[in-house]
Amino acid sequence: MNEQETESLDLAALEARVDELIRTIDKLSNENRALKSQQATLSAERSLLIEKTEMARTRVESMIARLKAMETRQ
Repeated sequence: MNEQETESLDLAALEARVDELIRTIDKLSNENRALKSQQATLSAERSLLIEKTEMARTRVESMIARLKAMETRQ
């Protein structure tokens, strides 16, 4: 095998590696985009659940206060 053939094989191997890296980058970019979208969805769900929990807490505290008021009237 002469030097030109060796260089050609090295270049082909490098090209294959670069192509593989490009595919990996594309895959990771897509995965990253999907994860960011999922994170945004989960963050919105979390905010909604926190809001609902606070509303429930307020209602329960109000009920407790009314029960205590009824108790002291008797």
